[in-house]
Amino acid sequence: METSEDKYLQARERVKELREFYNHLFSYIIVNIFLAGINYYSNQWAYPWFLWVVGGWGIGLAFDALKAFRLNPMFDKRWEERKIQEYMEKEEKQRWE
Repeated sequence: METSEDKYLQARERVKELREFYNHLFSYIIVNIFLAGINYYSNQWAYPWFLWVVGGWGIGLAFDALKAFRLNPMFDKRWEERKIQEYMEKEEKQRWE
C-alpha cells in the first residue's frame, strides 16, 4: 500500500526526469544554434557539418524524450515493477525448494 510520502517521492522523481529532459533540450538548441553560426561564418554552409551534430545528438535526445514522457510501452515503470516482482517470487520459490 502506497503512502502519501511514497506518492510524493514518485512525483518528485518524475519532475526530476522531466526537468533533466528540458535542460537537455535547451542545451541541444543553444549549442546547435551556435554551431550552425560557426558553420555559416566558416564556409557559408558549403558543407553543413553542423548537421552531423544535430542528427547524432538528436537521436540521443529522442531517446531521452521517450524516457521522460514514458512513451516506450515495452520498458516502462510497470514493466520494471512486474520484472522485480517476478524475480522476487522466483527467488522466494527457489528458497523453499
